[in-house]
Amino acid sequence: MKKSNIYFLLFVIGLLLNACTYDFIVKEELPPIDTTVDILFATQIAPIFTNGCVACHKTGGQAPDLSSAALAYSNIKSMNLVNTATPATSLIYTYPSPTTTIHTWKKYSAAEAQLVLTWIQQGAKNN
Repeated sequence: MKKSNIYFLLFVIGLLLNACTYDFIVKEELPPIDTTVDILFATQIAPIFTNGCVACHKTGGQAPDLSSAALAYSNIKSMNLVNTATPATSLIYTYPSPTTTIHTWKKYSAAEAQLVLTWIQQGAKNN
């Protein structure tokens, strides 16, 4: 009877030791953005909106209208969604940020958020 108890105890300990697995999360390393090169609204920022935001932010939909580069830029500026004095507080950056809980539908990826913030830091030009 003693041997069966020892085997059972070893079996339970073996299960406990093998049941715990850990997934290590590696933080995504973003490639640095060259801040000496202008980020272009039409080719780098507007596609972020076109690919992820126009399902809701289109003509006749939720404001701002981001359906084309020209409309997106004029709406972003007219609605004061960009603050070049303190770029990190710009609504166009903070609202769909990857870490926000406000905008629940579509959020920027970390790389997109970094690109939008850098564009704002460079003066949010319509280029």
